[in-house]
Amino acid sequence: MSTPDLLHRALTDPGPRPLPEEAARLLRVLGAPPRLAAHLRLVHDVAYELTAWLAHQHPALPLDRDAVLFGAATHDIGKTAYVSELSGPGSAHEKAGQELLLAHGVPPHLARFAATHATWTLPDLALEDLLVSVADKAWKNKRVPELEDLVVRRLAETSGRAAWEEFMEFDDALTAVGESAAERLDFQAAYPV
Repeated sequence: MSTPDLLHRALTDPGPRPLPEEAARLLRVLGAPPRLAAHLRLVHDVAYELTAWLAHQHPALPLDRDAVLFGAATHDIGKTAYVSELSGPGSAHEKAGQELLLAHGVPPHLARFAATHATWTLPDLALEDLLVSVADKAWKNKRVPELEDLVVRRLAETSGRAAWEEFMEFDDALTAVGESAAERLDFQAAYPV
């Protein structure tokens, strides 16, 4: 099967929610590796679950859900230029991804996630950036306490509730997401780098 056919399958096979059309179009234009498309669908799917949970638990929370979903759907798009980072370490894809998105007409407020998804310790990151980072970890049931604490702190500031109360609920939500990690890992592994 050709790479374009495999990419099409990674973007359309049953399983995770489909990517936003603009994200899927960009992946096609860039000839993204099928594994990357599968990964982006999985992170997007987890971001969808987390933002739906937040909308239910914190309906007054100011959150740009569409930005989180687009950010999750494109956060690793720079790996089209740095394919070795699909299966090995590296951060060159982060800045490259942001530049690539900007070059393809994506507005800066959406292109930023490619550069911020691995840098949650930077000051003044928006909750949206933190949620893309959480989704990029939670899809495979990886927990990062420092990152989760940043989200919990934002939730507590907005809700006025104690941080431990917010933590308990957020922990439950992430635990529920983690229960499907094996299926997500299998889905991603089904597509070649």
